[in-house]
Amino acid sequence: MQFGPSLDKRKMLGLVEGTLWNEFIELNRMAFSDLLPRNSESRAIGYAFRWMRKQYPQIKWCVSFADGTQCGDGTIYRASGFALTGIKENNQIWAAPSGERFSRTSLTDNRSKQQQQQARTIASRTTLTKGKHITETGASSMKSFSAAGWEPLTGFQLRYMYFLDPSARQRLTVPILPFSDIDRLGAGMYKGKTRVRSADSGTPDNQSGGGGATPTRTLPNPPLPPVGKQ
Repeated sequence: MQFGPSLDKRKMLGLVEGTLWNEFIELNRMAFSDLLPRNSESRAIGYAFRWMRKQYPQIKWCVSFADGTQCGDGTIYRASGFALTGIKENNQIWAAPSGERFSRTSLTDNRSKQQQQQARTIASRTTLTKGKHITETGASSMKSFSAAGWEPLTGFQLRYMYFLDPSARQRLTVPILPFSDIDRLGAGMYKGKTRVRSADSGTPDNQSGGGGATPTRTLPNPPLPPVGKQ
């Protein structure tokens, strides 16, 4: 798991009224092996938040996003007690005819130079004429990639929030959505594939129940080692 600042902090700050610059964090990346024991994800998240409350008490809440286009609709978040606060269609992931995938941001900003070079190389393999145009001009507009046969993938992005400080939940400026909205809007996905039912039957629709989608026993809370020591 990788925690850090949001890509655009100014937009995220307004989700909870009165949040200061250092009072929230984003779970930017999360990847677990299928070989791990059951419920490893929710247990690891629980341990991380307990540690965070102790070491960084100024952090009031955490935001994260489930990418249904490539991954899933957030079953782990629901099982870990996150609140669902946003569902929107996601057309930010583009695929080349050869199958490689890139985010639109990485192709059009001025920071992801390595990914843009890789994308231009792929585009050159796709079509000598149009791909060469992209390589020569250095253009990274989606119009050029679209002309080379690239297409946006269909899917949804779901926003989840976890409140380390319960009072932050009372200052939320956006509505908490019932998990049933995932199915109602057709946003249930797993590894980029639409599925009929996403929110498990054990999920309280009003999100007031403890534990989320599939309540799990958390790991014991052992004494934390001093900072800087293993």
